[in-house]
Amino acid sequence: MKLLKGIILVGLVASVSGCMGNKVDKTVDRGFDSKHLSQLKAGIWVDPNGCDHWIIDDGVEGYLSQRLDKYGKPVCSGVAPPGVATGPFKKGSAFPDPI
Repeated sequence: MKLLKGIILVGLVASVSGCMGNKVDKTVDRGFDSKHLSQLKAGIWVDPNGCDHWIIDDGVEGYLSQRLDKYGKPVCSGVAPPGVATGPFKKGSAFPDPI
């Protein structure tokens, strides 16, 4: 029983320690044509409640972030009907979306 507890403890420590030093720069697209996310083109997707979300589709990965005002409240601009994406969100990549 002590051996089993020891093995479980070592496994737990190893799995948690792997997370500690793994700082990934989330501002960089690491796909086939990797580049800083600021080089990709964003569009706006309107959720079912009518609020805006920034959307980027580079053909392999996709990125989505809620659009917020300076106070942290959702922006609901009415730029498109709910459920619709608008703008150049598929631009900025050499790889077309296969779907």
